Amino acid sequence: MEFEDDEYYPGPPLTEALVASAERSLGFRLPSSYLDLLRTRNGGVPKARCFPTPFPTSWADDHVELSGIRGLGGTWGIDSEGALGSRALVREWGYPDIGAVLCDLPSGGHDVIMLDYRGCGPQGEPAVAYVDEDRVPRQLAPDFAGFVQGLRPCSDAPAGRWAPDSWSGAAPGPAEEWETSH
Repeated sequence: MEFEDDEYYPGPPLTEALVASAERSLGFRLPSSYLDLLRTRNGGVPKARCFPTPFPTSWADDHVELSGIRGLGGTWGIDSEGALGSRALVREWGYPDIGAVLCDLPSGGHDVIMLDYRGCGPQGEPAVAYVDEDRVPRQLAPDFAGFVQGLRPCSDAPAGRWAPDSWSGAAPGPAEEWETSH
């Protein structure tokens, strides 16, 4: 994954001690594909930041755009105990308690992308879910690796639309709406 050349979102260099501390604090195992990405860059603004969806979002009829991927440690880390950490954002915005806030979106908090542990438990491989203003999690990808694979440059949308048959490259897996009880 390529990132924009800026200092927005990155945390400190990833160490095994930081990973262990974050997992202890959060109460679940983080996906190995997420940790692999963080070893190259601990959070940031990806160049490919649109994810096509078969359902409408508060952002668009057929996709969601992210502002950045959160890493570990520092102000923006998903494990941060401050106002920008995942737990604080879940409380402040009323997101479902399904895992951790993974990506910020341009809405400034009205919708979010989260790691979703409901189907796998705290030691399993979480899905990646979009949570809109209705606070219903909708699966974007079965895992973090699938989420990263499904990200597209926003400029790739033909005529401003993401029709499934016009995606460049491999299309992400089907997204489905999940009940909050899953």
